[in-house]
Amino acid sequence: MLASTLCFGVMAITIRLASHSLNTLEIAFFRNFFGLLTVLPLLMRMDPASLRTKQLPRYFVRCFIGIFSMLCGFWAIGHLPLAQAISLSYSSPVFVTILAALMLGEHVRGRRWAAVALGFIGVLVIVRPGSHEFTAGTLIALAAAVLSAVVAIQIKQLSRVDAANTIVLYTYLFWVPLSLVPALFVWEWPQGIAWVWVVAAGLFGTGGQVLWTHALKLGEVSALTPISFVQLPLVALVGWLWFGEVVDAWTWVGAGIILAANAYIAHREAVLLRRHATNAPTEAAKPGE
Repeated sequence: MLASTLCFGVMAITIRLASHSLNTLEIAFFRNFFGLLTVLPLLMRMDPASLRTKQLPRYFVRCFIGIFSMLCGFWAIGHLPLAQAISLSYSSPVFVTILAALMLGEHVRGRRWAAVALGFIGVLVIVRPGSHEFTAGTLIALAAAVLSAVVAIQIKQLSRVDAANTIVLYTYLFWVPLSLVPALFVWEWPQGIAWVWVVAAGLFGTGGQVLWTHALKLGEVSALTPISFVQLPLVALVGWLWFGEVVDAWTWVGAGIILAANAYIAHREAVLLRRHATNAPTEAAKPGE
């Protein structure tokens, strides 16, 4: 999980560096294209029969929404202070909890709702609507988090039928052409060092996803999730050293509130999953509680 977190942190930094000379639409395409090249050797070892699916329309919808989430997130990384963009991205699990109740019918109890409310308070502390510090850019970062939550719910629905590797393969196969179409309208070939940044974004982004998946197979969510918060001080430090960004106290306070809410949500889900595994079926609690 620590290696995954560092990969995602490096990906955010390379996206920021690439955005100095390339449009966000192009960066998203190159991230997906080189990500596909990275993951193909892993998938080619799989049994072809395991990669078949009957859910192609649902994959298209999932990937279409995912592209919008990616574009919003990449724009935020390229135009907002890195620490602020990453802090708002951590609000996604809060929206996942809400959507799980609405779209999947999962039963969410009082303590989880309290954590969701706490997460919203953290978002408001960072965004500060109505203040002089409020910008439309923070809403774009927040839109990325909401759309990412929708994608997470869709992945959960797809995983009921298809294997994880099947989901990964079709995600990238759809992402590449879907991200190419808007990129063509602003196309400009990367020059010099920009090639390094876009290739690195694809490599580290895909590497982070693979490592994150393996981490969750090996350990408990409640123990691993706090490790992912290391990404925030990492990008904040780089933002200060390389880009001269100063993170205000409100961003740190809001980020702390969001991370505390996420840690509790992850803890509750892990506890309920263990209870589901050990109790009788009629007494088992749903993971969404």
